[in-house]
Amino acid sequence: MTYQIAILGASGYTGAELIRLIATHGQMKIAALGAYSKAGQSLAQVFPHLRHLDLPDMVSFDEIDFSKIDLCFCALPHKTSQEVIRELPKDLKIVDLSADFRLRDPAAYQKWYGNPHAAVEMQKEAVYGLTEFYRDEIAKARLVAGTGCNAATGQYILRPLIGAGVIGLDDIILDLKCAVSGAGRSLKENLLHAELSEGYNAYAVGGTHRHLGEFDQEFSALAGREVKIQFTPHLIPANRGILATGYVSGEAQAIHETLTKIYADEPFIEVLPFGETPSTHHVRGSNFCHIGVTGDRIEGRAIVVAALDNLTKGSSGQALQNANLMLGLEETMGLMLAPCFP
Repeated sequence: MTYQIAILGASGYTGAELIRLIATHGQMKIAALGAYSKAGQSLAQVFPHLRHLDLPDMVSFDEIDFSKIDLCFCALPHKTSQEVIRELPKDLKIVDLSADFRLRDPAAYQKWYGNPHAAVEMQKEAVYGLTEFYRDEIAKARLVAGTGCNAATGQYILRPLIGAGVIGLDDIILDLKCAVSGAGRSLKENLLHAELSEGYNAYAVGGTHRHLGEFDQEFSALAGREVKIQFTPHLIPANRGILATGYVSGEAQAIHETLTKIYADEPFIEVLPFGETPSTHHVRGSNFCHIGVTGDRIEGRAIVVAALDNLTKGSSGQALQNANLMLGLEETMGLMLAPCFP
């Protein structure tokens, strides 16, 4: 069976990544590409690197016949996404890549995103899309909320350790470097080449980054008590990739053994031999996440590092992984592309 797929927000980076991945998928066909400013343009005009694909032109959302769509990806900005999704057919399977349905508590959403939620009942229905930890719920869901790319990377290294009780909960530090595509495709002065190249900077310093809402929600629920981590993201002059370094209290070998055991059967998460650390170069363009553990010179401290591609495993690849589960397909379909190197 071939499933008919729509992508809303197809003209952005995550939309392009979805198109690239689904093009290799044996049981999905892209039937509609929805866009705002790019409506009426061909795929070749919007993304010349995808001009070899025989796909429909970009259209406005109201031109799409959703009765013929099996699953819809929404790659739209937050706030816009909830307003669009609440108007879609109630029986349509949806994978949302925005922030709009990640937080279960409407008050938490308003705190971190600055406006009240416009689809509170759907917010309650949504399943958090961190595939490896919500697999069973995702398979039965109608609406899945993709994680933030920073939030996913941090959770891959910290979530198993909090759950296993092998690290302290009151002194977790997460230092994260994210490539510029994580900021989206819209024009921003600070993302101009002359502004960004040859340097990098910390941003959202002091606990203001919105993905902290996801860390607070997930880590506190897992621990059964409030857990607040110290988190600082940095913008680096690279197109793709996230490198997250976690500083934790705990025995390094036990931490490595825990991660190795937890991820032993996961197709996309690779725990490196003890003492090795990953590079974003080795996961670029793929749905893989590499994790490394090493001991610190300070006794009782360990360093855990994760690398993934923010557009793939951090967003569109995760979305496709979830969609496969929702449609009862092999979870890895369309996602076993090897990383691009160099």
